[in-house]
Amino acid sequence: MGMGPGEKPKEFKKTWGKLIVYSRSFMPVVAAALVMAVLSAILQVLSAHWIGMLTDEIVKGVPLMVGGVPIMMGVIDLGAVTSIGITLICLCAGAAVFTFVQNWTMATTTQKISKRMRSDLSGKINRLPFSFFNKTSYGDVLSRMTNDVDTIGQTLNQSVPTLFSAVAMLVVSTIMMFYTNWTMALTAIGTSLLGFVLMAVIVKVSQKFFVAQQAELGNINGHVEETYTGHNIVKVYNGSRDFKRRFEEINARLYECGWKSQFLSGLMMPMMLFVGNFGYVAVCIVGAMLTIDGVISIGVITSFMLYVRFFTQPLSQLAQAATGLQRAAAASERVFGFIEETEMEDESKKPKLLGRAEGSVEFRNVRFGYTPDKTVIHDFSAKVKPGQKIAIVGPTGAGKTTLVNLLMRFYEIDGGEILLDGVPINEVPRENVHEQFCMVLQDTWLFEGTIKENIIYSKQGVSDDDVVAACKMVGLHHFVQTLPDGYDTVLNDNASLSEGQKQLLTIARAIIKDSRLLILDEATSSVDTRTERMVQEAMDILMKDRTSFIIAHRLSTIKNADMILVLREGDIVESGGHDELLAQGGFYAELYNSQFETAA
Repeated sequence: MGMGPGEKPKEFKKTWGKLIVYSRSFMPVVAAALVMAVLSAILQVLSAHWIGMLTDEIVKGVPLMVGGVPIMMGVIDLGAVTSIGITLICLCAGAAVFTFVQNWTMATTTQKISKRMRSDLSGKINRLPFSFFNKTSYGDVLSRMTNDVDTIGQTLNQSVPTLFSAVAMLVVSTIMMFYTNWTMALTAIGTSLLGFVLMAVIVKVSQKFFVAQQAELGNINGHVEETYTGHNIVKVYNGSRDFKRRFEEINARLYECGWKSQFLSGLMMPMMLFVGNFGYVAVCIVGAMLTIDGVISIGVITSFMLYVRFFTQPLSQLAQAATGLQRAAAASERVFGFIEETEMEDESKKPKLLGRAEGSVEFRNVRFGYTPDKTVIHDFSAKVKPGQKIAIVGPTGAGKTTLVNLLMRFYEIDGGEILLDGVPINEVPRENVHEQFCMVLQDTWLFEGTIKENIIYSKQGVSDDDVVAACKMVGLHHFVQTLPDGYDTVLNDNASLSEGQKQLLTIARAIIKDSRLLILDEATSSVDTRTERMVQEAMDILMKDRTSFIIAHRLSTIKNADMILVLREGDIVESGGHDELLAQGGFYAELYNSQFETAA
């Protein structure tokens, strides 16, 4: 899952190359913003030259003490001071305008890139096979969509413009220093070389810790999400100690990577500050000596004090930008790793051959395994007529749920065929197959919305009367009427529904969809005996004239099934009616009797 601190990170340039290619449609705007950042930096550096000129003009009016007697060196040229002042105002105002436009442009553009990235990740989830989520935690996926995308957005908005601005300021300040006085320039640059060396060493060492930090952040999100989703189970089985142990292990690794990366990157600022202050001291000493010798004026020293700041400040900014770029590279590696995952086959060009299915289903020598070395369904064959009620029974791991997943094309079979109304389901789009089924599972799924919205879900053209009729069928209408807002009651943390009521809502949803094929995965297992009787009666109405597949765990609920398929280790070992299978005294009879023996 995660990358340890000792592992070699992937190529920094390659990852950033992917990010640039991904954002290529926004590049013209980004380039314009970066040009403005560069122009702002240039104007700031040029202002130092004019400040030096202004200092020299003012110094002309300051008396020089010689032997205790003030001697005037000249007269202040107020016209020149005014001209220089206006020029300085224009330079500073221009730099401010460029900075404002650049910040606004980058903030807007980076949010659009982040929005697109989140949309692409969301769309990618729908194109990934179920097998991907068998090996990846939901929390890790969420971390890529939130933490990693936010990290990339912040870097593009802050670090990238800072990088270009710092480079421009570094180059222009260097040119201006040599243009003004090469001796002072060499003094300032020589004292700053130490900063470059230290920065290069720190960046190289800290990169691997930033990569590991992002990976461990995804790990800890995944662990917390999984644990608190099943918080009740953790408490019941006293799993808190194990959860805490595993959490502390991941948290310790995250701490280790986090403090090393932050400590190393945090060293850059004080180091650069020291280098900058050392540069001021060197410039003042050398400048004073050159001024005494009459080589330079006081204004040149003033300009160089600013040049040193403009030269050392980019070093600090480059250090910060390097930290952001490393963090963004680590985040991009995870995001693009997700985007580049193998998708399900694109079926947009397949013809939509299934209208409203009649309901005949045939399995022909179906073979399937979640992994190549472990086959779950070996050689499954069965024919189901329209309107039949088929119960699928067998011990845990026999392949009951797997069989339904294959029928729905949640997974692709390794061999054989599954036909729906005589059409192989792999010849039509998956969505076309899904349209033919409605499902009621053990685990209820409701979203934050009104009761009516939850029942209708994605079905179009459903009237309020249809919703009421479905709720009456499952015995839920009276309960809904007792709620303050009736069918417009919003299901959230404040709306308390029992597990049975939640299950009834999902059953009503299946009734509304009104597909000719129905899948029930022990739909009544979460309700009490009285509610179960109501639901079972509603199910009998729902299953009339529909082909129904029932995954049964309590065999007493499927006595009236038209056909019972008994699975054992991926194969049908028996098939027939309830009484017929009991009379045979085989595996079904053994399963059926064992439930009553256990109950007794």
